[in-house]
Amino acid sequence: MTETGRPEYLTVSALTEYIKRKFDADPYLGRIYVTGEVSNYRPRSGNQYFSLKDDKAKINGMMFARDFAKVAFPVAEGMQVAAIGRVSLYPPSGEYQLYVDELQPAGVGDLYVRFEALKKKLQTEGLFARPKRPLPSFPRRIGVITSPSGAVIRDILTTAARRDTLAQIVLFPAVVQGDAAASSLVQQLRQAYIHPNLDVLIIGRGGGSIEDLWPFNEESVARTMAESPLPLISSVGHETDTTIADMVADVRAATPTAAAELATPNVADLVLRIRQAANTLQATMQRRLTDTRGRVQQLVTAPVLRQPERLYALQTQHLDNLQQRLIGTTQNRLRQAEGTLAAANQRLWRQTPQNRVALAHQQAASDTQRLLAAQKALLQQHRQTLRNGEHALDLLSPLRVLDRGYTYVTAADGTVIQQVSGVRPPQDVVLHFADGTATAQITATKKGQPNGNENK
Repeated sequence: MTETGRPEYLTVSALTEYIKRKFDADPYLGRIYVTGEVSNYRPRSGNQYFSLKDDKAKINGMMFARDFAKVAFPVAEGMQVAAIGRVSLYPPSGEYQLYVDELQPAGVGDLYVRFEALKKKLQTEGLFARPKRPLPSFPRRIGVITSPSGAVIRDILTTAARRDTLAQIVLFPAVVQGDAAASSLVQQLRQAYIHPNLDVLIIGRGGGSIEDLWPFNEESVARTMAESPLPLISSVGHETDTTIADMVADVRAATPTAAAELATPNVADLVLRIRQAANTLQATMQRRLTDTRGRVQQLVTAPVLRQPERLYALQTQHLDNLQQRLIGTTQNRLRQAEGTLAAANQRLWRQTPQNRVALAHQQAASDTQRLLAAQKALLQQHRQTLRNGEHALDLLSPLRVLDRGYTYVTAADGTVIQQVSGVRPPQDVVLHFADGTATAQITATKKGQPNGNENK
């Protein structure tokens, strides 16, 4: 309250800051342990944002990139996790949330988490997808990387002796349990890689807990195994145990005994198989000999052998037909060639200078004849046209009009008088007739039509 008794209002920022200080000052919220299901998982720029929920409540959470880099398992939607962190308020939204410092799968051990993380990493790199190499059928030397005092080497030696193999077993003693095991396995693997005349490698140990088998899940061991120049058999733990080494190896054996059986041939089985193959081969050869004798007997009694000409009679006839066809085809082609040659000679003869000159003379003579005929016809046509014109002019001549009894009048100076108005009586005029002229004097004129009607 103010001095006047009126309430003092806080800003939203001030209220939010006050509540945030309450969260940060609470010793119970400074480090808490929470389990829940991951939901609404959304990584952004390295930082991880999610919610933790159970069947009754939900809290928002986030984890900074520097802390998330220490998480050894992939976080996924719906996963049950155990989180360690602090609760505080995020002022921009006014919401409280859990700031996670550490994160573990709920109910799953750290070794299992590391196993799954390494498995996913190597699988993504394709280390497990490399082509698997076949094991040699008859190895001369077999390298074994294991403890010199364990049951593995004894089982392998016993199995190899039982199978009567001639292969030599070369032991590379290694520590297979404890903190020094991984480096020991890597060292012995590299020693085996440079050993002369090894044909195949076995790496393994007996059963135990996941902690006991853990050296075979180390990344250094897996990558060194992937570099092996030799086919590699892995036999780690019992049949139900699976390690990273089993996934990298070319072949996984359930037990050391099985590994020795995979690496060595069974001499007794080979001898038995050879005997069986020999018996099968003998029976097959006997059957083929019997079949061959029967076929030979059939051939000996065949009519074709008694009358060999039957073998080539059909071919002989076919040869005759082909010969006739060849002769006919050759003759046709010769005739065609002769025709082509004659045509070519004719064209060549036409192209010779003498012949071309003769042809030119003939063409010139022919053209001259046609030109003279054309000139004659054109001259005749012009003469006829001239006659027609003369006749037409004759028909239009004034003399023809005079022959019909008409005359025309001219003045003394020869000017033709065409109208009465052109006469000035008394005036001397000349009358022109068909056969001559006459002189007359016009004494009077009267206008009017030739039929005697006067103009009005």
